[in-house]
Amino acid sequence: MSAPTATLRPSRGATEGSRPRPRITAGGAMVTVSALVLAVVWLIPLVWAVLTSLKPEGETTAVPIRWLPLEPTLEAYRLVLARGDLQRWLVNSTVISTVVTVLTLMVCVLAAYAFSKTRFPGRRALFALFLAGILVPPQVLIVPLFDEMTFLGLVDTYWGVALPQVVAPVMVFILKRFFDAIPRDYEEAARLDGAGHPRILWSVVLPMSGPILAAVAIFTFVQSWNNFLWPFIAATDPALMTVPVGLGSVQGAYGIQYAQNMAAAVLGALPLLVVFLLFQRQVVRGVTDAGLK
Repeated sequence: MSAPTATLRPSRGATEGSRPRPRITAGGAMVTVSALVLAVVWLIPLVWAVLTSLKPEGETTAVPIRWLPLEPTLEAYRLVLARGDLQRWLVNSTVISTVVTVLTLMVCVLAAYAFSKTRFPGRRALFALFLAGILVPPQVLIVPLFDEMTFLGLVDTYWGVALPQVVAPVMVFILKRFFDAIPRDYEEAARLDGAGHPRILWSVVLPMSGPILAAVAIFTFVQSWNNFLWPFIAATDPALMTVPVGLGSVQGAYGIQYAQNMAAAVLGALPLLVVFLLFQRQVVRGVTDAGLK
C-alpha cells in the first residue's frame, strides 16, 4: 500500500490575503483622465478670478498677461465692500433664494405625493402634462409673467421676483421618483392606525426623504441664486438687485474694473460654496437614493 498523500489547502488568512486586486481597464483609465481634465478646465476660470482679484487694477490690463500678481493686494475687496452695494445684493439674493427654496419644497412635495401615493381620474395624463413644462424654455414665459406681476402689483417687490421661480416640474419628477421607491407597507401600516394622507406625508414619507429633500433644496437655492434674467426684468429698483444683476450693472456703470469685478464675483459666490460644503453629504445621498446619474 502506498502512503496516503496529504492535500495542502491554503489557510483562511492566506486566501483572504491573496484576493485579486481590481484591474485597471483602459475604459476606466480613460474615464478617470477625462474627469480630471474636466475638473481642471472647470477650475481654471475660478483660479483666474481669484488671482485677478488680488492684482492692482493697473496690473489686470498689463501685457503680457500674468497669472500670478506681482504685487498681491486686497485693495479690490476693500473698495467693493466700501461701496456697500454688494452687502445689499447678498441680502436680496439670500431672501429671494430662501423664499423660492421653501415655497418650491412645499409645492413640489405636495404635488409629488399626490402623483405618487394617490389615485384619481386623469392622474397619468395630468402628470404627463405637468412634465411637459420641462420642455418650455423659461424665456418664453417672460412677457406673460411680467404682465401678471404688473397686474398683481408685485413688480419691484421680493414676491414679484420670487414667485415666478417657484414652479419646478423637474423637482416634482425627482421627488415622485423617490416617493415611488418607498415601500407601501409603511403607508398601509399607517392607514391601519387611522392616518390619512396629511399624517402619512408628515409622519412617514417626509422622515424617510431627508437626503432627497436636502438635494432638491440645494439645487433650487443655487439655481435661484444664479438666476439673472427674471430678477433683471422684475426688479427695476436698484435696492432689489440680486448678486448677478448687481454685478452686471456695476460693470456697465463704472466701466471695466477687472480686479473689483472679480472680487465682487468671488464674494458673491462664497455663500453658495459654504452652503454646498455644509450639505454636500446630503446632496450626494439624495442624488444616489433618487437613482440619478
